[in-house]
Amino acid sequence: MVNFKELYGGVRGGSFDGRLSAVYDDPEELPLKKSRIVRVLDSFAELYSTDCEVGLFSAPGRTEICGNHTDHNNGKVLAAGVNLDAIAAAAPNGEKTIRVKSEGHAMNVVDLSNMLPASDEEGRSTALVRGVCAGFLKRGFKIGGFNAATSSEVLSGSGLSSSAAFEVLICTVLNFLFNDGAVSPVETAQISQYAENVFFGKPCGLMDQTASAVGGFVSIDFEDPSSPSIEKLPFEFASCGHSLCITDTGGSHADLTDEYAAVRREMESVAEFFGGKSLREIPFGKLMSNINAVREKTGDRAVLRAMHFYNENERVSSEVNALNSGDFEAFKKLVVESGESSYMLNQNVFSCKQADSQPISLALALSGELLQGRGAWRVHGGGFAGTVQAFVPDDMLDLYTFEMQKVFGEGNCKALKIRSSGGVKLI
Repeated sequence: MVNFKELYGGVRGGSFDGRLSAVYDDPEELPLKKSRIVRVLDSFAELYSTDCEVGLFSAPGRTEICGNHTDHNNGKVLAAGVNLDAIAAAAPNGEKTIRVKSEGHAMNVVDLSNMLPASDEEGRSTALVRGVCAGFLKRGFKIGGFNAATSSEVLSGSGLSSSAAFEVLICTVLNFLFNDGAVSPVETAQISQYAENVFFGKPCGLMDQTASAVGGFVSIDFEDPSSPSIEKLPFEFASCGHSLCITDTGGSHADLTDEYAAVRREMESVAEFFGGKSLREIPFGKLMSNINAVREKTGDRAVLRAMHFYNENERVSSEVNALNSGDFEAFKKLVVESGESSYMLNQNVFSCKQADSQPISLALALSGELLQGRGAWRVHGGGFAGTVQAFVPDDMLDLYTFEMQKVFGEGNCKALKIRSSGGVKLI
């Protein structure tokens, strides 16, 4: 913790550049990051007091590389933290109240004497703050009142999981303000998922939170969700001659919670047919040997989604092997296969409720036309609306960006970088 005035002057004057560069390792990016930090500190000063010790905290957005809708059935995923993040300036206030003012949003106020879910908070950031606090207490960690001002580059609906970045950010604040950094990245992810499932009301898996909490390229195996196996990959993406592009197609995630929930529910219905709770417990051969009985009980879409799970789970391992061996061409072929499986089997590219609106389908078709034979493309994240991911050869980046923005709007196709750190105390 640093005196507010010392922190403010140090950020502006450059005395903390070394610490910031450890997280924001692109020299061209650092001035923009510092400008945003100053803006958050200005907000903190306006809202609260400058006569305090304050810390700066950061949590990244994430990109899913492979493992589309596998985590919630104890599968495998390959993901990475990205260079767009959520940041907070925070200070203990000695009260039993947390106040979090996010840029562009109303103040979230949480009374720490009430750690129960509230129906009127579902779907709101206040529920995430309360849920994270409840998760800390449930695991025996400490909580306390604090004041915070935050800002996020991980925009809602971007497909980079703004909610996970916010949850991990609040966890990181509590971790360093009241627990001396004792909460591990895995525990941070699990607490964040608990907040989103129980308090926010979204039945998400654990991938988003783990990728944000850990950072870097990370392979995650959720066979034991209470203790997932996490492996950071040494692959240097910057050396492969490609850019990672995310295109926001402009589709809205509003009213799609039931679509996301149905993917998990239908996969689990197949597992339940065999007496299991998740597909990871059931050998693929059992499904194939009993497919007629399963489809009669669960429906065809549930069977198709289960087939996607098994194939995608194996594909994660294949992609990890390709990256570890430096075979980026094999990796790209697997990315395309992942996208085709999501489209045909998992069926999360568009909502049947809005069949006349298929921006992700269009973005995938355009990406295929532009990149065929050289790049790779797939639906990104939960699907149904939002974003597509593409691995674009550097010499095609300008063309790809131009053509995608012609259709989906200026600034809606971004080239991202991989961030090596997860939720951290910046200063």
